[in-house]
Amino acid sequence: MRFVATLRSEALKFRTVRANLLGVALTVVFTIGLGALVCVAVRSNWQQVSATDRLTFDPVRISLGGTLFAQFAVGVIGARFITSEYASGMIRTTLTATPQRLRVALAKAAVLKVALLVVCEIAVVAAFFAGQAILRGVTPTTTFASPGVARAVLLTGVYLMLSALIGYGLGLIIRQTAGAISAFTSLFLIIPILVFLLPATWQNHISKYEPASLGESMRASVAVPGFFGPWTALAILCAYTAAIVGVGLVLFHTRDA
Repeated sequence: MRFVATLRSEALKFRTVRANLLGVALTVVFTIGLGALVCVAVRSNWQQVSATDRLTFDPVRISLGGTLFAQFAVGVIGARFITSEYASGMIRTTLTATPQRLRVALAKAAVLKVALLVVCEIAVVAAFFAGQAILRGVTPTTTFASPGVARAVLLTGVYLMLSALIGYGLGLIIRQTAGAISAFTSLFLIIPILVFLLPATWQNHISKYEPASLGESMRASVAVPGFFGPWTALAILCAYTAAIVGVGLVLFHTRDA
């Protein structure tokens, strides 16, 4: 019952902080709105697409293109969910009310996981149907019942939720909002850019392990050449998330507030 009470407290914090609600709104807008814009752009330029690219065209990945931006929104939500309390000094009040630090950290993680999983799954499903409606009649389209489609759409929501937990884990480790967001951005954006500058043979071996590449595998309804399969990608991303959050929990438990 004590853990349930802590869960309720953290859920109240999550839904009453304006920045969290803004982050959720941006996640939905990026996922659906920018995904729709990508579909409009593809539809408008379909005649210029090469025959080779048409053969490998994946309407699911195109519809879910907005998640490339939404992943940064959820990362910020995850990081701020813990670092904002350090910034305001509220973490001392939280730990005075609930001295069991692991209970607090795990309750925050549980609230973040459930809230963003629900929001992100709704957003990616809406983005898929909106994207297919935009593409229909010009490019190849698909249905939710087609092989691999439901899996790709739903795993995309899971990818965004895990990205938020990675942001949360970095927040636990760094305890400072700007630093945690910078670390998240480096992991999901800067490192892939640096890898791109390496020799091609190195790129092929390294890039598929990047979180963003794992998300690409999870988002695709067909196999992406050179990348892991969707379930392998999910397992690796879960391992990354567990490792980062695990380190964060240990540090949160042992360090002073």
